[in-house]
Amino acid sequence: MADVLDMNYPFTGRWLVQNSPANRVPSHGTRLFATSYAIDFVPVDDSGRSAPFTFGSLLRPEPPENFVGFGRSVLSPVAGTVVAFHDTERDHLSYRGMSSIGYALTQRRRAEAGWLALAGNHVMIRCDGGVVVLCHLQRRSTRVRIGQHVEIGEEIGLCGNSGNSTEPHVHVQAIDSVDIEHAAAVPITFNGTMPSNGGIVTV
Repeated sequence: MADVLDMNYPFTGRWLVQNSPANRVPSHGTRLFATSYAIDFVPVDDSGRSAPFTFGSLLRPEPPENFVGFGRSVLSPVAGTVVAFHDTERDHLSYRGMSSIGYALTQRRRAEAGWLALAGNHVMIRCDGGVVVLCHLQRRSTRVRIGQHVEIGEEIGLCGNSGNSTEPHVHVQAIDSVDIEHAAAVPITFNGTMPSNGGIVTV
């Protein structure tokens, strides 16, 4: 297995970088489910916003459909074989402002509930160097099936807000085994580099 798994970005358009391993490892503050080198990408518009921010955004949860990235195509970042997928979790409300505090307080409960509660709808692709995992996809949007070969750039699903997610985004990580309970994290790069938190990737 390669020391670092290099891949393409799993999208086109403009995406904000969050929880990057370029800034800290473990990137999400935990090694649970081999997430040490995971990274999040939030779809944004030309102004760098994921959705208009109103007074209501401060006070209450918002439908994921309000966000520009909900339903954007998620592409395979590698050539490989689909080894697992799940797409029956609902896309829940999004949380910003005061409502995000209450959502954060339930984080431990989701972690204790296990992998599906955190990942939501997801696809795993085995390739040279490991298994690439893409999480938080939109319910019933999966375009692939187990055993299917996919090429770089092939659509695998749509950006959603399932699992442990405050707003529509895509979580990407690599592991050394499809057994997520016992897998080890694999460091990743995108076209040879790792973007930092707060940057915007345009593809």
